[in-house]
Amino acid sequence: MKLELNSEQQMIVDTVRAFVDNELIPYEEEVEKENDVRPELAQQIVDKSIQYGLYAANMPEEYGGADLDAMSLTLMERELGRTSFALQHFVCRPSNILRACKGEQIEKWLIPTIEGKRHDCLAMSEPNAGSDVRGMECTATRDGDDFIIKGSKHFISHADVSDYCILFAATGEMETPRGIRKKITSFLVDFDTPGADVQPGYDIVSHRGYNNSIIDFDSARIPAANILGEEHKGFDVAGEWLGASRINVDAFCIGRA
Repeated sequence: MKLELNSEQQMIVDTVRAFVDNELIPYEEEVEKENDVRPELAQQIVDKSIQYGLYAANMPEEYGGADLDAMSLTLMERELGRTSFALQHFVCRPSNILRACKGEQIEKWLIPTIEGKRHDCLAMSEPNAGSDVRGMECTATRDGDDFIIKGSKHFISHADVSDYCILFAATGEMETPRGIRKKITSFLVDFDTPGADVQPGYDIVSHRGYNNSIIDFDSARIPAANILGEEHKGFDVAGEWLGASRINVDAFCIGRA
């Protein structure tokens, strides 16, 4: 069996490799020393990656993304894996879950994120609910046309440089053959919402300049219009869009190695 790249795939590899060599690797030493990415440098990477056509390459073409296929995205991730996570992160590949945006959500969150004007992060893990995400304690309680969010999320990657999060919270309970289980809903939550507070997270090995955060929600009120997908069906949204990104993580690790 021949596993050769076609001309378009090879062009993607060459383009991303040149971008990494010219626009990211020269700043690795600075990030290692400072354990930070200057805001000016972060914006420079965003602007350059847009010029190269690499920004939001996983997002729908109709809204300004490149809509690369799975193989092309895998090749791109492998090349980006060759450099600092803190730097390559700004060649943003927004969460695939944002493809579930509908109506006004497209104009408010999806398109600005694809254009590099807003940045997202995924808020799912909690201190007492890591691998067992069904055990999450962060709640979103309906109050008329709003939801009141209470609880915390932790180990939230790049929340410190994001404008909003895709939040998963418990919105009720249901009986199942295995007992009572929580209903989970996903929401879009802006960080300028009163009661939403992003705090520094934990020191971790490697990934200098790339941080995790703790997000505390103290009765943060958001409209029901911020539901991503359907109420109580947050895991349906996650299952549909998150699984496809796992192979890209593997590809990145190969590039890292």
